[in-house]
Amino acid sequence: MKEEKKILPSVGQNDSRSGISRKQFLRNTFLTAAGLTILPSGVVSGLGHRSPSDKLNIAGVGVGGRGFGVLRGMEESENIVALCDVDWRYSKECFEHYPNAKKFKDWRKMFDEMGDSIDAVVIATSDHTHAVIAAHAITLGKHVFVEKPLTHTVYESRLLTRLAQKYRVATQMGNQGASGEGTNQIVEWIRAGEIGEVRKVESFTDRPIWPQGLNPPIGTMPVPDTMDWDSFIGPAKMRPYHEIYTPWNFRGWWDFGTGALGDMACHILDPVFRALDLNYPTRVQGSSSMLLMDSAPVSQKVRMIFPERENKKGGRHPMLTVDWFDGGLQPLKPEGWPDGRNMNHLGGGVLFHGSKDTLIAGCYGRDPWLLSGRVPENVPKIERRVESSHYMDFVRACKESPESRVECKSSFDIAGPFNEMVVMGVLAVRLQGLNKELKWDGDKMQFTNISDNESLRFIVEDGFVIKDGHPTFNRTMTDHFPAATFAANLIKTPYREGWSLPPMPA
Repeated sequence: MKEEKKILPSVGQNDSRSGISRKQFLRNTFLTAAGLTILPSGVVSGLGHRSPSDKLNIAGVGVGGRGFGVLRGMEESENIVALCDVDWRYSKECFEHYPNAKKFKDWRKMFDEMGDSIDAVVIATSDHTHAVIAAHAITLGKHVFVEKPLTHTVYESRLLTRLAQKYRVATQMGNQGASGEGTNQIVEWIRAGEIGEVRKVESFTDRPIWPQGLNPPIGTMPVPDTMDWDSFIGPAKMRPYHEIYTPWNFRGWWDFGTGALGDMACHILDPVFRALDLNYPTRVQGSSSMLLMDSAPVSQKVRMIFPERENKKGGRHPMLTVDWFDGGLQPLKPEGWPDGRNMNHLGGGVLFHGSKDTLIAGCYGRDPWLLSGRVPENVPKIERRVESSHYMDFVRACKESPESRVECKSSFDIAGPFNEMVVMGVLAVRLQGLNKELKWDGDKMQFTNISDNESLRFIVEDGFVIKDGHPTFNRTMTDHFPAATFAANLIKTPYREGWSLPPMPA
C-alpha cells in the first residue's frame, strides 16, 4: 500500500490554496510578536468588551446540514453576514434563508475578503476539516462554535484546546446535551454520592444511520458545477469525486469522518467525562465487524480504562472502565431492569454502575433515572444552568470580555480533552489488528507498547459475490506496513500539500 506523506508547508506560504493568505499570516505574526490581542470588530478598543446590545457578525462554514440549524439558533438576535459551503446545491436552502449574507465556497477566501467584519464562526463541515478552519479562525481572533466531533484526531483536539487558551476567544463544541438539565442532574447526583463509587460505565448508540462498512466506489463521476471538490477534500489525500462521499455520508469514511463512535459519543459520553472527572485513558482496546481500510465498520465495541484520579470534592475516584457499543449492539440489561423498557432513548444510552445504585440516561444525558426507582432529593445544585440554549450560551460568551467571561458549557478547555477521549475510541478500533490492549501516554500523545517491528494490513474490498447461488470470496488486501507509523499518522494525520495548521502553543 502506498501512502501519501507530505511535509507540511508553512501556513504563511504565498499560495491561494494554503490555510490563510500570506497577508493575514504576516499580520497575525506581527501582532502576536508585539504582544497585541486581535479583537473582533465592534469591540471597544483596548477594553476587550462588547456591549450586550451589540449584535455579533457571524459566519457559517458548512451550512447545508447542521450548520444551518446552528445558525437558526442564533439568528434572531445576531447578524448572519457570510455563508461558506463547498456544495452550493446542498446549501441552497440556507443561502435562500439569508439572502443578504455573502456567499463563498472557500473559507480562506471568506476570511481574506471579510476580515474584521466577522466576529464569530460556526463550523459544521465534515469532521476532517473542523480543526484547520477553527484553528485559523482562532488565530484571527474569531470566536468559534464547532459541531461535534470537535476534531478528527487527538493532535487536532490538543491544538484547539491550547489555541483557545492562548487567544482567549469564546468557544463551544456542538454537543447540545452539555447544556441540558439531564447532564446537570447526572453530574450532581454522582458528585453527591447518590450511586456511590462508579467503577464501570456502559454506553451505546443506535447509529450509524448512514452507510458504513462500504467498499470504495468503482469508477468516477463528474464533479457537479455546484461543488468545489478540492475544498471538500481539504487536508485529506485527493481522491476522485463520487456522490457516495458527501453530503452527510462522509461520517462513514475514515478520511472524512469518525464513524458512529466519533459522531455520537460526543453526546453520550459527555456526562461521563464531566461527572467522573476524566482526563486521558491509559489503556484502550477495540473490536468490530469487518474492518476495512477506507470505511468505518458497521458495528464496534471499545473499552477504555481510566486510572484513579482526584474528584471535585477533594477525594479520589477509583479506576474506571468505560465500554462503548454501536451499530445495533447494546450492553446486557442489568439485574432489576424493568421488563419491556427500551434501553435506547433518543438514539442511545449510558449506564453508570455505582456501588449503591445504577444511574441510567438517554442520549444527550436526557432523562436520568435510578435503577432502584429512588428519586434523589435535596441534591446540591453545583452546576451552572444555561439560561437560554446551547447556541445562545455561545453568543453570550462572545459578548463578554475574556477577564469576566463565564465560559460556555462545552468550551474547548473541556471539549478538547473530552474529544481526545472520543477519537481515542476510533484509534482503538482501527488498531485492533495488533490483537492486544494498547497503552496510552496522554501527555505525550503516543502509544507506549507498539513496537517498530509490528505491522498491520487491512481489507480494501471484501470481494464477496454470489453467482448462480455460489459464493466467492476474493478479498483485496493492503500490503503489510509498519503499525507504529500508521498509529502516529492517526494521532496526527499528515495534511495534503498546501494545507497546514498553526503551530502548537507551548
